[in-house]
Amino acid sequence: MATSEILQDKEAGTGTHPKRLLLWLMMISITMIFAAYTSAYIVRREEGNWLEFDLPGGLLYTTVVILLSSATMQWAYFSAQKDEVRRAQIGLFLTFVLGLVFLVGQWNVWGDLVENKIFFGGVDANPSGSFLYVLTGVHGFHLITGLIFLLIVLRKSLNYQVHSRQMLSIGNATIYWHFLGALWLYLYLFLLLNH
Repeated sequence: MATSEILQDKEAGTGTHPKRLLLWLMMISITMIFAAYTSAYIVRREEGNWLEFDLPGGLLYTTVVILLSSATMQWAYFSAQKDEVRRAQIGLFLTFVLGLVFLVGQWNVWGDLVENKIFFGGVDANPSGSFLYVLTGVHGFHLITGLIFLLIVLRKSLNYQVHSRQMLSIGNATIYWHFLGALWLYLYLFLLLNH
């Protein structure tokens, strides 16, 4: 194996590629953002003036979708490890489609909230609804970044730049996608237990 191939997946001296290190730092900062939001949620709830309402049923649906997308992403990764490029492409495509289905489901959840007179802002808004919009919206934004990442890796796979000897991009995408799924699961359980 040539030195350039070794450095492709690892940084000399640290054992970690700079892009992988950057990914970990980004995920740590995203985790801190959501820790701050959920802490603020608990503090604000205890202050009173908190509207109690049932969580939209669509949140369970989107949770199932994002868990399925984690399975298809892992399948794509394992397929790339085995040089089954076509299966990796299918797995990436299915993950992308499920990510879009998740976003559409979240949009529908927002529609359900509006129908039930739960608004993000304005004179009729309540902090409980506003927090729900923020938590789901900020997660949705990060999921969009994950979809962009998936498209980049899918393009690379179509150019046969994703296989057992070039796993960095699909490896990073898999880590990030599982992180987004775990983050959503945390948010969903947090809302179930604290709403």
